[in-house]
Amino acid sequence: MGVTPTSTALGAEARSLLEAVTAISSDLDLASVLTRIVEAATELTGARYGALGVLGVDGDELVEFVTTGLDDRTRALIGDLPRGHGILGVIIDDPSGLRLADLSAHPSSVGFPPNHPPMTSFLGMPVRIRGTVFGNLYLTEKAGGGPFTEADEGLVEELARTAGYVISNARSFALSERRRQWLEASAELAEALQPPVQLSTALDRIVSTARQVSRASAVALWSSLGPDHDTVSLAPDADDEHVLACLAQARRTEHGPGGAVTTQLVDGGTVVVVPLRSHLAPVTALVAVVPTGSGLLDVQDRDLFAGFGDQVALSLDRTQALADRQELALISDRERIARDLHDIVIQRLFATGLQLQGVAAMAGDGAVTDRLDRSVADLDDTIKAIRGTIFELQDRRGDTLRAGVRNLVKEYVPVLGFTPVVRTSGPLDTVVPAALGAQLLAVLREAISNVARHALADGAEVDVVVSSDLLELRVADDGIGLPASVSESGLRNARRRADDLGGTLEVSPVGERGTVLVWRVPLR
Repeated sequence: MGVTPTSTALGAEARSLLEAVTAISSDLDLASVLTRIVEAATELTGARYGALGVLGVDGDELVEFVTTGLDDRTRALIGDLPRGHGILGVIIDDPSGLRLADLSAHPSSVGFPPNHPPMTSFLGMPVRIRGTVFGNLYLTEKAGGGPFTEADEGLVEELARTAGYVISNARSFALSERRRQWLEASAELAEALQPPVQLSTALDRIVSTARQVSRASAVALWSSLGPDHDTVSLAPDADDEHVLACLAQARRTEHGPGGAVTTQLVDGGTVVVVPLRSHLAPVTALVAVVPTGSGLLDVQDRDLFAGFGDQVALSLDRTQALADRQELALISDRERIARDLHDIVIQRLFATGLQLQGVAAMAGDGAVTDRLDRSVADLDDTIKAIRGTIFELQDRRGDTLRAGVRNLVKEYVPVLGFTPVVRTSGPLDTVVPAALGAQLLAVLREAISNVARHALADGAEVDVVVSSDLLELRVADDGIGLPASVSESGLRNARRRADDLGGTLEVSPVGERGTVLVWRVPLR
């Protein structure tokens, strides 16, 4: 039995369709699959140009446009890719096949942008995944100049149906790969945040990891302490000012209650906000700035991002809890030392001083009495120094006035060539107002600076004493002493500060060598 020409033609079409299906099924990378679908459709129908427009989450606009037949120069000259208006929008509004002999004659035609190649014949077909339109196939310029045939439409419809399954498999594979990447990132992050680790280092690692996996323009951790404490990681090619403006705009917006993931449209992109249910760490949300069409806008990807956020909250809470436990152990140890110093050391020194005073009262030799009195004075100075140490051991803050005095003196140690003795007495951190504390530090800086520049001293002592109604600063050195004529330049400011506060400034020699500066001001 012979084979008719018609049956031969149908056999060729079937073979072409089978080859096209085989071609698009040979890859699992979604981008490669979409390109293969467009190439297979153009080869199957003899079209010169082909494209596959991918619909966004809302389904009314194209967010991706894969083309074939256009060279890079022409594509660059055309400019922005189409979003689904005109003829392209017809299939979006009515997802069914559309075949036109002259697309410019259709009522919905809006023409072509500048530098666009001329196109006449047109064939469009929706691509569905499990009943939902994923995108649309567009073919133009049938080979030979004629219109697309009904057979072409049937072949493209079958190809689109098969393409839906292939795209679904590729998306599933891509989702499993992204899930694997997020799980690996969470595991690596948990390992990296093992103690000991600084909180700032942990936050930098978190945002950097999240940005790399999500491929976002920027990722930020919002701090409960305010925007100035946020941690941000920007992609190398991101527009810093624009991305930071997007984050600032989203920061000012109220987000969903109950820890719900929210998305917010901003200029040039979208911000995805994942609230963090952290109980200890000072963070409130994990935020990503993504361009329009980003995979992170898909529901599955947002769920993966939110899962990573939960792991971040757990890791930070664990890190903070371990740090708090270490600090508590340190505080307990310091309080024990302070208690021992107060209850044992100071009491013994005080008792020894009383005994020496009793011996001095019984001694008949004046030289012995003087020697004993000096020993008692030394013990008093030692007790004051220990009390200052007790205050520091009990104080867990680093921004106190007592700490400020010691830190300021430490700044000048390299210049002085020695470490001055620093003693503080009284409730310095509780009764001295912040403004008065700033004045005290300014005068202390001037006094220590003068010792470093002019005194040629081998040692110095700094005493800060707070009584019921008076604050006194005393800075003494064993240097060359005061010159015959003193030109008050820096000291003039210290004297003016004392006058403004109703106090006094005295600068006088100490014995044959040395100088002492005494600055006294009332507390109220």
